[in-house]
Amino acid sequence: MSKVGFGTLNWIVLVLYLLVMLSVGAYFTRKASKNTDAFFKAEGKIPAWAAGFSIYATTLSAITFMSTPEQSFLQDWSYAIGSFSILIILPLLVKYYVPFFRKLQVTTAYEYLEERFSPVMRAISSILFMLYHIGRIAIVIYLPIIAITSVSNINPIVIAIAIGGLCILYTFLGGIEGVIWSDVIQGFLLLGGALLVCILGIAYIHGGLGTVVQDVSIHHKFISGADFNVNDLSKFVPLILAGQIFNTLYQYTGSQDVVQRYQTTGSLKEAKSSLYTNGWLALITIPLFFGMGTILFSFYQHAGTLPKNFNTSAIVPYFIITQMPAGIAGLVIAGIFAAAQSTIASSLNAISSCAISDFKQRFFSDKLKGIKDVTLARIIIIIAGLLGLSIAIYLLLGNASGTWNLFLTVTGIFGVPIAGIFAVGIFTKRANTVGVLTGLIISVILSFWVDSLNISSLLVACVAFISSFVISYIVSLFTPSHTKDVTGLTAATINEDYVKKQDR
Repeated sequence: MSKVGFGTLNWIVLVLYLLVMLSVGAYFTRKASKNTDAFFKAEGKIPAWAAGFSIYATTLSAITFMSTPEQSFLQDWSYAIGSFSILIILPLLVKYYVPFFRKLQVTTAYEYLEERFSPVMRAISSILFMLYHIGRIAIVIYLPIIAITSVSNINPIVIAIAIGGLCILYTFLGGIEGVIWSDVIQGFLLLGGALLVCILGIAYIHGGLGTVVQDVSIHHKFISGADFNVNDLSKFVPLILAGQIFNTLYQYTGSQDVVQRYQTTGSLKEAKSSLYTNGWLALITIPLFFGMGTILFSFYQHAGTLPKNFNTSAIVPYFIITQMPAGIAGLVIAGIFAAAQSTIASSLNAISSCAISDFKQRFFSDKLKGIKDVTLARIIIIIAGLLGLSIAIYLLLGNASGTWNLFLTVTGIFGVPIAGIFAVGIFTKRANTVGVLTGLIISVILSFWVDSLNISSLLVACVAFISSFVISYIVSLFTPSHTKDVTGLTAATINEDYVKKQDR
């Protein structure tokens, strides 16, 4: 397949975007350098709407920007039901989790696991998060580059350095405040880019939206996976919804890159408001990104031609580069960059917060007392960022993505069981360290087994969460001697703790 030139004007727009991102980080450098509270929590000065935009941009990567439209381009909107998962768990987050994390004033989510269970649970969860996100940084850089360079003549190493290298710099400089305000710009850019693709796609089709609707009806491009088929569960809507609920529950309760945002606003009310903002943005994602794929399907049915043996994962960048005016195309490709960078920056800051709070301050404060926490945090951002970037370049040069996708599967399988550990700790009084360690180990083994069946990754998520919660609780019932005082550490007792403090 012949590749398309990117063009000078597009390059100018793209470089200007990257310089703006760098300047945002530079602007917040002085404020971020004050202390770890400023570097990791922005001293609680972030407006609710900005924190909500940041959560949204963090959870929407460049992979999502391209794979979601590809899904509706090739099949239908069945997976759109998964986008409702955040709205379903939102009441649970607002009523229990966010107030809980705010009252405990944790820097990382895993501090809670030490208070509730033991230092071992804190360390295990934090290490798994850091390892997974270093690998995730590599994949978030690698996959969109493969898609973009498959249809254009842009040098992949140049893109890797532009996405990863500059992202490391502005995260290093601006701390979480710089990351959040960069996320806001990137959020508007990626939403605007997606909307522009939809508008131009419809405009280029003879008959416009009417033709798109007709194609949806003729080709069954809406939802067709409601029926149970034991041989193909990938489009079974109830499973899609259930699996996404458990995946989303981990992301919003046990993953530091999102939980960290709960501490960046000035009050509990604002933290809750940020989640509502994120929820509405997630709702917009459904018609925007799934609609983009459907519109592109209709466009290439009637108004455009795809090259022979075309890689459909590149359908969005191919349309942008070949159909959009010069300059505008550069801006929308910047939207794909923005989706990648918002995810990477959040991962980098969250990795450094785990390293400092869960390890340096907790276990090595005496040995490393000569190094300031913010300085060490910035060193860790550089190390983690360069590791992720190096892995991405290795994948680009060696085409060894299968190995790293396996790595992400292995470490990712540990994620959802940890959400089960958080849930059993917060919502039960009987859970203890022996129980949750046993539950975590057995849940991971079960998840590996289900994953090996190649039925559905969403089935793996369901098994991971449910088995982690249930096994942890049952084993805890049979090991009561390991149960500790949980006053102030469960949803039922946290207010008791505050009453006791008021009585003192």
